[in-house]
Amino acid sequence: MEENAAERVCEEEEQFEEEQVEDDDTSSSLDEDDYMSPVQGRIRKKPTCMEDYTSGEGLSEEEGSNLVLFTTASNDPMCFEDTVKTEKWKEVMTLETKSIEKNGTWELTALPVREKTIGVKWIFKTKLNEKGEVEKYKARLVAKGYTQRFGIDYNEVFAPVARWDTIRIILALATCKGWIVYQLDVKSAFLHGELIEVVFIEQPQGFEVKGEETKIYKIKKALYGPKQAPRAWYSKLESFFINEGFQRCSSEHTLFTKAEEGGKFLVVSVYVDDLIYSGNDETMFKRFKHSMKQEFDMSDLGRMKYFLGVEVVLGSEGIFISQRKYANEVLERFGMEQCNPVENLVVLGFKLGKDEVGTSVDATTYKQMVGSLMYLNATKPDLAYVLSLINMFMERLTNLHQ
Repeated sequence: MEENAAERVCEEEEQFEEEQVEDDDTSSSLDEDDYMSPVQGRIRKKPTCMEDYTSGEGLSEEEGSNLVLFTTASNDPMCFEDTVKTEKWKEVMTLETKSIEKNGTWELTALPVREKTIGVKWIFKTKLNEKGEVEKYKARLVAKGYTQRFGIDYNEVFAPVARWDTIRIILALATCKGWIVYQLDVKSAFLHGELIEVVFIEQPQGFEVKGEETKIYKIKKALYGPKQAPRAWYSKLESFFINEGFQRCSSEHTLFTKAEEGGKFLVVSVYVDDLIYSGNDETMFKRFKHSMKQEFDMSDLGRMKYFLGVEVVLGSEGIFISQRKYANEVLERFGMEQCNPVENLVVLGFKLGKDEVGTSVDATTYKQMVGSLMYLNATKPDLAYVLSLINMFMERLTNLHQ
């Protein structure tokens, strides 16, 4: 009996080894569409819902360089005192002040009786290019608009901005038509907006007029900071487009189109001071850029590469968009950069519902996570279902939902 049992054990071991060999052969002959999970030892088929998406693998070195993880300098000065002895920051502050004066933004005057002033402060920023190198140092004079009162210092403040749905449609249209998408940036955009209300500000620190230190500035055009500044800038830009023969979209007020004889077409989308445009005629592009530069102080950024936190690659096979930088920032913010990756966004078989008897928890962090993921949905539409699911339990969050 013992000999028969030993023989059966040997036969089972041999059969098990043969099955393992067959499994290895099958694994090595997987199709190109088969997907190797980051988890060692697990091989999964790419989900059907992801067949129309690309991971970015196979991009050329030049295209991949455009998707570098953009970073912001952590040593930007926080206050004016930190920049007084630094020549590079003094220089950019001087350029900013000259730009404001050249634009006719303010005039020096005495403060009228019963009027109040708004304080101002300097904001410093190191801007990087697509390679992560320092492109320029920027100093911006910002008014402390939080001290303004509605109905007294300002009234209407609403200003539309482009939606990502609109931007995606433009990119999709450009891909189908074989168009190139270009990008422009308006320097000190808010300085071009004309104010209706009367606003007084203090003289900027470090640039007080000698002998006139007690006087203040009356601003005739908008600065960054006042509540009505975005509205004033949009009104100025909208008037310019209408005068140039553009038509504003009735359902998207930041989308402007222009058509000419011969089927020539130009489309422009505006997000505050960033503009993207595309079309089918290079002559229209040149005329548009020329008119913009005559009216505003512009930076021609060339082909679209980085827009609203999204890296863009314009390739011969289409347009690739990614939010690598943003995604990594979200992971670092919530301490999840070392977590193991998964391919299934929702655990199969797990049902999330309203927990009536669970212990309530502070929903602040949870809401911050959801809000961050909602913007990531701009380039990851496969997150839509999960976001709609987790948004259902904002009112009463318990341990079950974390």
